[in-house]
Amino acid sequence: MEHIHEASFPGPEFEIAVVITGIIAITLYYLAFAKLSSWPVYRFLLFVAGILATVTSLAGPLAGGAHESFTLHMVVHLLLGMLSPLLMVLSRPLKLMMKSLPVLKARRLSAFMRESSYIRFLHLPVTGAVLNIGGLYLLYMTGLFHQMHSSLILFILVHLHVFFAGYLFTHVILEMDFILHRYSFYHRAAVLILTLAGHKILSKIIYANPPEGISRTAGESGAMLMYYGGDVIDLLLIIFLCYQWYLDRQRLYAISTRPSHSL
Repeated sequence: MEHIHEASFPGPEFEIAVVITGIIAITLYYLAFAKLSSWPVYRFLLFVAGILATVTSLAGPLAGGAHESFTLHMVVHLLLGMLSPLLMVLSRPLKLMMKSLPVLKARRLSAFMRESSYIRFLHLPVTGAVLNIGGLYLLYMTGLFHQMHSSLILFILVHLHVFFAGYLFTHVILEMDFILHRYSFYHRAAVLILTLAGHKILSKIIYANPPEGISRTAGESGAMLMYYGGDVIDLLLIIFLCYQWYLDRQRLYAISTRPSHSL
């Protein structure tokens, strides 16, 4: 097994903080979920699964192994940056928050989000794509990958970015949760295809030229996992987007064929 860094990095205190944060997140979601009798239980379970995927990737045996093995690091990448965001977007936490808040507070929060140019900018599909795939290029094609295993601050910032960029991208592509502006399916599909292409190109670059400190054998193994493992989650994204597209077309067809009643 190839050592990227000592397995004790970033330390038990960090892992404890991750577990506590996960418990707090699940508790907050449950408290909001308990207020709404109509909120589906499966969404709560999806949120729990997303939190578990996040915690597993940052604390425990897998997280420890990821500091020694580039292949396990890629497992963490798939869990933290792709699977966990998808599960959590499907749980619709923003919509739950809006529904559980008092009406006046929910309206004020919604108005603030709609008036904020920064938040509107973040809700652009292109913004989500650039932050998501651009961050990965920066991580693997510069010295950042090696540096983050020697700096706790960098390690935390990189992993926060991987998760939130993955969440933002999934959120703006699927538009299942609370959103500020709806973009056409053609627009989102085009951004998704370009992002998937960028992800595949990056995995091929890693295969041919691994990050600093990673052997060619380990780089090839990790790149193959990134390529084919990413395909599985990407396929789920495509299925959800196409299903939404199908439902939208069915709705428009039903409206267009609805008989008109004249007096």
